[in-house]
Amino acid sequence: MIIDYCCGDIGALGGENLAIRPLVVYFMAQMQTKVVKLDATNVDSAKIKEAASLVDDGGLVAFPTETVYGIACRVKTDSLARLNNIKGRDPTKYYTLHIGQKNDVKKYVPTIGLRAEKLIGNAWPGPLTIVFELDRKDIDEQKKNLEREIFKSLYKNNSIGIRCPAHPIATMLLQSTYNPVVAPSANIAGQPPAVNADQVLAQLSRQIELLLDAGPCKYKNSSTVVKIGNMGIEILRPGVFPQAQLDSMSAVKFLFVCTGNTCRSPMAEGIFRKYLAEKLQSKVDQLNKIGYKTFSAGVMDVAGVQASAEAIAACAAKGIDIKAHRNKRLSKELIEESDLIFAMERMHQEKIIALCPEAASKCFLLAGDKEISDPIGHPQERFNSCADMIETAVKKRIGELVI
Repeated sequence: MIIDYCCGDIGALGGENLAIRPLVVYFMAQMQTKVVKLDATNVDSAKIKEAASLVDDGGLVAFPTETVYGIACRVKTDSLARLNNIKGRDPTKYYTLHIGQKNDVKKYVPTIGLRAEKLIGNAWPGPLTIVFELDRKDIDEQKKNLEREIFKSLYKNNSIGIRCPAHPIATMLLQSTYNPVVAPSANIAGQPPAVNADQVLAQLSRQIELLLDAGPCKYKNSSTVVKIGNMGIEILRPGVFPQAQLDSMSAVKFLFVCTGNTCRSPMAEGIFRKYLAEKLQSKVDQLNKIGYKTFSAGVMDVAGVQASAEAIAACAAKGIDIKAHRNKRLSKELIEESDLIFAMERMHQEKIIALCPEAASKCFLLAGDKEISDPIGHPQERFNSCADMIETAVKKRIGELVI
């Protein structure tokens, strides 16, 4: 452990401490990097636990991910200072937190928006780093919940970068540590990331305690780094995932269901789009582009029919144009690909769940515990009242959404 403390002090050495630098360099020169070969298809848990204990004690451990090799380092000031020194990295730059399972993100990001949640579900574990921006309330909560040293080391400008790698050795190592762990690429700053054990040793031999060698990395490319905002996904660093794939994996889909898909559900879809655009401070015709898609369907076996004239008029009175709508039949595929489903009546909800039982957790009555009755066959005033009821329900639902 003498080596750990000496190496850990390097990043803090100033001009007045130059006299002890030769001693530090001497101890580093004496350290041998132990190499442990592992089989990713049959991971030796005992060896992983030993590596995790070493990280918890302040050691640096290189390990494989599906992208490149990383250096596991506990989130403590002394260990981070040593890591900065070894990598030759600017200490004002923050490292990405690595987690062993995607649900651990909730420990560090209390409120997760719909698109980020969808992306996490589809891309983690995997070659993606997400930069989360926290509001003031969540930042204050994290200050209370986390140790001061951890909070100051992980959060910068009210944001935190998190990655959940998809490699059995990485997963087991990160799940076995007691301390939160950052894991930058195992290379010197400015040099290519290491994608196999030989490349790690070429740059970091005698500077880290342990290397877990499981052969070459799958992608041999860095993780994509993204930030999600109201106006879509911004790629901060290109990597494995291209923009089109990220957009597809993070798109949030809303579905509205009634009987024939000519009155209530097309009105609900149009009204929802209006208020969702207002919440996102965007234009209605930009919703698809920024990752929010809306659909409507009916439980009747009819398709291709325009919305009723009365429904079109009721929406037009609210500044909403649904003239282009053509009805479609509800299908299992449409249910499965939707993230939130709003039914007008309980019998619609029951039919949805009958088609796809797994949808029970994402299917709700639009108006809470009230049903929105069918205005078909009634005068325009009934359609207007129906549109008003839908509008009230939509405003409430929009207000509940975490964007």
